[in-house]
Amino acid sequence: MLPKELIRFKEKGRQITILTAWDSLSSAFVEAAGADVVLVGDSLAMFIHGHSTTLPVTLQQMLHHTQAVGRGFTSPLQKHPLVVCDLPFLSYQCGEDKAVAAAGSLLKESCASAVKIEGAEPEVIKVIERLIRMGIPVMGHLGLTPQSVHNLGYHKQAESVLEQEKLISQALQLEKIGCFSLVLEHIPSEVAGRLSQLLKIPVIGIGAGEYCDGQVRVTADLLGLTDKQPPFAKPLIQTRELCIKALKDWVNQKKNSSKPRTTSASEQESDY
Repeated sequence: MLPKELIRFKEKGRQITILTAWDSLSSAFVEAAGADVVLVGDSLAMFIHGHSTTLPVTLQQMLHHTQAVGRGFTSPLQKHPLVVCDLPFLSYQCGEDKAVAAAGSLLKESCASAVKIEGAEPEVIKVIERLIRMGIPVMGHLGLTPQSVHNLGYHKQAESVLEQEKLISQALQLEKIGCFSLVLEHIPSEVAGRLSQLLKIPVIGIGAGEYCDGQVRVTADLLGLTDKQPPFAKPLIQTRELCIKALKDWVNQKKNSSKPRTTSASEQESDY
């Protein structure tokens, strides 16, 4: 799938579905589920690598996981979902040349067809413009941007009128410079709905209400694999508890069972 197809989905009024994947097993699940887009999100720094934020994950690790995601697909190439990879912290904040090299390596060496970048500050705008000129599709991301956790925290964003007007202005600018879609995270639903009407590109919500053109969720959260889920991503099933119980039952069964006695040679001969 090409990034521009998401714009056609919006024009037809068809909801867009995005799920995350981090290895071949998870990508096989997400592909089989029929998601339009597979996002290799830098959230894997937390639920796979055990970090408390997304900041420590490296470009090489993101490439490694994206390559594994590609190996999990079973359908023909032309039927694969669109794969978008997060550009990790410090892979684009240090200038345009470094950003082009980082994004280019992801598209060149993995199944990714686009990258996602957080924010719309002047420096980030220049980076996105350069990437798009170089033929690299970019998905924008505003609202709660986890790479800015030390400034923003993890609470809801754009709650004041001033913050909302700034976010709307940034969203319009991201569309103008060529982003093919925009993720809005943890913002008031009425703001997301307003932007969905204002923008021609799809608005993808995560904790931004149901007025968006599509939704993205961390698959591990939906499957109940993580210790804690954000308030806008309640687990569909309690997989963590089910897995722990199943494994605990097996461990206890083995601990409480006696080892089979080895049959001696004389006993074996008596059987004949």
